[in-house]
Amino acid sequence: MGTMVGHVAPGLGFLVIGLWHLFNHIKLHALNPKSYKGPPWFPTAKFRYLELVLIMAGCTASVAMELFIGPDRHQPLDPDGTIPSNHLHNFEHSSISMTFFMYAAFAIILDRAHTQAHFGLTQLLGAIAFGQQLLLFHLHSADHMGPEGQYHLLLQLLVFVSLSTTLIGIAYPKSFLANFLRSLSIFFQGLWLIVMGFMLWTPSLIPKGCYMNDEDGHMVVRCSSHEAIHRANSLVNIQFSWFIIAVTVFAVSLYLVLDKLYGEKVQYFSLGNEDEESNDDVESQESATFDNGKSFVHVAKVFSQSNLER
Repeated sequence: MGTMVGHVAPGLGFLVIGLWHLFNHIKLHALNPKSYKGPPWFPTAKFRYLELVLIMAGCTASVAMELFIGPDRHQPLDPDGTIPSNHLHNFEHSSISMTFFMYAAFAIILDRAHTQAHFGLTQLLGAIAFGQQLLLFHLHSADHMGPEGQYHLLLQLLVFVSLSTTLIGIAYPKSFLANFLRSLSIFFQGLWLIVMGFMLWTPSLIPKGCYMNDEDGHMVVRCSSHEAIHRANSLVNIQFSWFIIAVTVFAVSLYLVLDKLYGEKVQYFSLGNEDEESNDDVESQESATFDNGKSFVHVAKVFSQSNLER
């Protein structure tokens, strides 16, 4: 993961999954605002488990890249079978991928088993995956100093939001805002990973006063002075704040578009049903009034005939 591709590739995965969830949660809530219950994953029409299988495939590729394809000897161990210091981060990254693989695999198993607690257990597995991700990013063996450390610190904030909203979703599965924010944080994670990949491994985008340094076969951004580090970190913070604004505008705009697209149809049909019901009520009331009128005439005729007979 310590390369541009190592950040951009998983970033695209998180971005697509987050956007997929964001779209489906908004659509589901617009169609069923009263009976809404956000699922942990969404099936597709042609292949039910496409989302989960893609997660498993991406995680498998990530583990293979970290442990077998990336290392020079195509295996991460020393000749004596120990883990070398320069490959510790490979095991940390692959552990995150294996946890998400476990989540996707058990999500399929729980769905096919039709267990009563499959919804909550699947959410719990997702929370464990985000918790593992947060733990290993926070206790990372790599020396994340300067702008790279600031990028990772802000990434941890996004992972924490994903973890928190997933836990909230276990207790409140009908909370649209919790699922909305969870999807948005996953989307933002992917976007931020892509930004990190380009900003930290493109020489022309390195902040002024900083440079790329080769350390143990990995390119790392270092700064020449404390002032340069402070400036670079401040630029990362400003960049993150701009992305918060952009992502928020995008998410709310997407909600408004999808709610108008799918919500109006529900309102139209419900209004039509209400009109039909009201028309039926009016017709029934008119029928009842007419029947009462006929009954009154009939009673009057009977009463007049009885008077004549007398």
